[in-house]
Amino acid sequence: MPGQAPEPSSVPERRPAGELESTVLAALWTADTPLTPGQVQGALGAPLARTTVTTILTRLYEKGTVTRTRAGRGFAYSPTEDAPGLTARRMHSELQKEEDRSTVLARFVSQLTDEDEQLLRELLDGDAP
Repeated sequence: MPGQAPEPSSVPERRPAGELESTVLAALWTADTPLTPGQVQGALGAPLARTTVTTILTRLYEKGTVTRTRAGRGFAYSPTEDAPGLTARRMHSELQKEEDRSTVLARFVSQLTDEDEQLLRELLDGDAP
């Protein structure tokens, strides 16, 4: 009927790309030891199937974001870097995709806050705390 709101879909809404990976990584960063998929699932407290968690961990392993060691018949996973290290690696990866690195860097710097620009200058000069 015209003017009525459409019925909500019974299909679950898809999460933004990378959201589950970020959530799984956060659980690994919080842990003091490597975690199995079941332990990650428990740490998340979210209704994710263990197979979904295992798939995410496998993808992260293939990207080099986590390492894995044998734990019984499966694996236990650990992050290869902390959150700032991973962000830096992603930024570097994006930069390598571009042929005109100068323009990319110039636009990146032009969008920094004054405080971030000053911090970057200090880092480049070797004066950062």
